[in-house]
Amino acid sequence: MDLTDRPRRLRRDGIRPLVSETRLDARDLVAPIFVDATTDERVPIESMPGQERVPVEQAVERVEDVLATGVEAVMVFGIPESKDERGTRAWAEDGVVQRAVRDITAETDAYVITDVCLCEYTSHGHCGVLEPDAAERPTLTVRNDETLDLLAETAVSHAEAGADMVAPSSMTDGMVGAIREGLDRAGYSSVPILSYAAKYESAFYGPFRDAADGAPAFGDRRHYQMDPANGREALREVRLDVEQGADVLMVKPALAYLDVVSAVRREFDRPVAAYNVSGEYAMLHAAAENGWLDLEEAAQESLLSMKRAGADLIVTYFAEDVAEHL
Repeated sequence: MDLTDRPRRLRRDGIRPLVSETRLDARDLVAPIFVDATTDERVPIESMPGQERVPVEQAVERVEDVLATGVEAVMVFGIPESKDERGTRAWAEDGVVQRAVRDITAETDAYVITDVCLCEYTSHGHCGVLEPDAAERPTLTVRNDETLDLLAETAVSHAEAGADMVAPSSMTDGMVGAIREGLDRAGYSSVPILSYAAKYESAFYGPFRDAADGAPAFGDRRHYQMDPANGREALREVRLDVEQGADVLMVKPALAYLDVVSAVRREFDRPVAAYNVSGEYAMLHAAAENGWLDLEEAAQESLLSMKRAGADLIVTYFAEDVAEHL
């Protein structure tokens, strides 16, 4: 047996960090925050330990908590004071995200990304304008092209409030092109678009829907979000977004779709993001609470796997905790 080639030589203390192939930095992470226009105090999110909704008046304080850990970017989600069929509070000048972003950008140096979707703002909880009598139909139909105008209006309102980047998440065909055109026309050509380019209809979103109060009132989202069985389709989706002007390409969820993250990294010359979603976060917390694994080590290992697969940045609820231990 020839033992001249011994990989274990490079695993000793001292040399191990010098030859580490993948590194995780606090600046790789984006921390989601939930701003709630319906409350005047912080509300813990039961299914996401350590996460909470904060009132608009405390949005700056919440972001300062994030910045103190070394994480420099946040993604803002809003819970509006009212909802309707079209989600009109999504683009209101005095909407929850718009108010929070104005405060955050005025008082902190955080890089502010905003989620652009309608599901938190519509009374039916779907990501766009529905066909008449949609609730009674066996196949739920969202009016794709009519939704595009509303997404563009929402993105422009976020840019006007001071958002550094907008992130459309509805998987509406043509959303990147419509938003790019709307931003450019309004004078915001320098605002980049982080597209949820490959977003799957996933079982891992459950806790988020509690956090953002965005669960569908009926039906599901499988007719506009991607089939978890499809990998090649993801490259088609991503290619369309690149052609329409997407600046950053996101795969969501992350852990169950690392093959997709890797494929997008190989195929495209744009920065790649991975969204470490609420269910992935919650299941590690649940296992740790039962003593089945070490939360800190498991969280860091899971984020390293996303970096190793090719993600340049990671949206994660672990951002603050992991950053403090790097």
